[in-house]
Amino acid sequence: MTPNPTIPKLPARRRGRTDGARRTLLLAACAAALALPAIARAQAQPAAPKVDLETARAAAATGQALLIDIREPDEHAATGIAPGALRLPLSQIKERQSEIPRDPARPVLLICRTQNRSSKLATMLQAQGYTNVRYVDGGMKEWTERHYPTEMPPR
Repeated sequence: MTPNPTIPKLPARRRGRTDGARRTLLLAACAAALALPAIARAQAQPAAPKVDLETARAAAATGQALLIDIREPDEHAATGIAPGALRLPLSQIKERQSEIPRDPARPVLLICRTQNRSSKLATMLQAQGYTNVRYVDGGMKEWTERHYPTEMPPR
């Protein structure tokens, strides 16, 4: 292919920057296009409701709600669990999800260390039709900081 004499040739250095800028713009556009469905899904799912720590403790202690500790076994052993809590590690949810009641009259309170995992799980369960699930704001970290009672899980 012969160069067109009417189109001035850009210096090689400048041409490289332009190509790099185009490439960067194209990559950014592709990344944004790929991220849009995930962003739309996240926005489509309303955040699960939370319950404050004192309300959760009182409801679990009186049997008005089922408290489920979703931390892993090594975390249970390190800090103990809330008295009467069902231990259902997040890593076992798929196999043991049937243990989570769907009865709207029986509130289910999910607790983890800080609320990050429990809030995500509560949102996921709500998307699956659970209407009775909330997460405990503050988690077991705040539970132990307030010196609420704990018990060591059975081995």
